[in-house]
Amino acid sequence: MPKPDELIVAIAARVESGQSNQMSLTVVTGGAVITGRLAPEAMWRQRVSEVLKDSADLGEFSAVFDAPAKRNGPPTHLHFHVARILQGAMGIPETGGMYRVAIEDVSAWSMGDLSYSDH
Repeated sequence: MPKPDELIVAIAARVESGQSNQMSLTVVTGGAVITGRLAPEAMWRQRVSEVLKDSADLGEFSAVFDAPAKRNGPPTHLHFHVARILQGAMGIPETGGMYRVAIEDVSAWSMGDLSYSDH
């Protein structure tokens, strides 16, 4: 298991400590390119829980995300919201989604949101 990049861990820690959701990041993980804004884990969990509660079929799973995160040490995951997986010239989903990525699985990253074009 590779050692996670110290810079990306520091960025994740800063997002967690500041409770900010304004940091844009693009990562490559498992061959996928994900671009979007980072959110603190608690904020991300709350939003996922809200979305699940509104679903007739998935409402029962919202409680999983209501539980507080168990944290010891530096962040181990990036929590993206308003994020897209870039596929060719498209971003999936167009409106942005919620993604959780293990920092140790990030093979490359860049500051900022990569834009895409539907044209």
